[in-house]
Amino acid sequence: MQLFKIIKPIPVLAPYIRYYWILQAEAGQALSERTLPVGCIQLVFHKGQRLLILKENKLQPQSFICGQTTEYSDVLSTGNIKMIVVVFQPYAGKIFFKMPLHLFHCQNIAVEDIDNKELLLLSKQVEETEEDETCIELIERFLLRRVPVLPEYNLKRVSTVLHQINEHPCMNTSQLAEIACLSNKQFGRVFTEYVGNTPKEFMRIVRLHRALFMLQKNPKIAFAQLAYECGFSDQSHMIKEFKLFSGYTPTEYLSVCPPYSDYFSNL
Repeated sequence: MQLFKIIKPIPVLAPYIRYYWILQAEAGQALSERTLPVGCIQLVFHKGQRLLILKENKLQPQSFICGQTTEYSDVLSTGNIKMIVVVFQPYAGKIFFKMPLHLFHCQNIAVEDIDNKELLLLSKQVEETEEDETCIELIERFLLRRVPVLPEYNLKRVSTVLHQINEHPCMNTSQLAEIACLSNKQFGRVFTEYVGNTPKEFMRIVRLHRALFMLQKNPKIAFAQLAYECGFSDQSHMIKEFKLFSGYTPTEYLSVCPPYSDYFSNL
């Protein structure tokens, strides 16, 4: 039996938190799952058995911050699973953890390895609390104490840039730097500090998710049209990027799972 649900944050947190998701699954047999880069950092709490990262042959930490990734990962269930995950807006994690997000790039950093006593206390409270609703309340209290009283100007810059990336598939970094009113070098530094990926890395991930979202809405769309509308240089480029980020060509991907974009489906 498997239960999965998405919970929206309270309105005051919505500018910073996309959603929470909760997964509960009983161990009938070991199940493997392929995860793709999603464009957002996540705070993960394991309340059941941890997932095994197959490539590294090691278990995920009990509670951890999952940084921005640039490649797919295969994970294997090792028993009864109960997970609660906080998915941050792409630009927002820095204001809660008070650290540049590039420090988490392509890493799962255990809560106990971060110098944050309140976060460590939260992880223990969530682990010991049975009711999902109470766990979310505990998480939101922690987050509410960190919402900035005054908006950070660079946060506004980066959120404006991300809106442009979401709306326009063919933006380049020079155009984005101009929107942010920064030089190219300053823009790259600020963007990476807040988002955790370089602008180019992030735009490639968004381009993949745009393609997944279009396939989700129209699985029969011609690949040449899909490549054009998503901002790939051509169909060959799209296939290469699909293979890099998912391990599959578009045709292979459609044969093993229904297309779904975590990024665009929940904007």
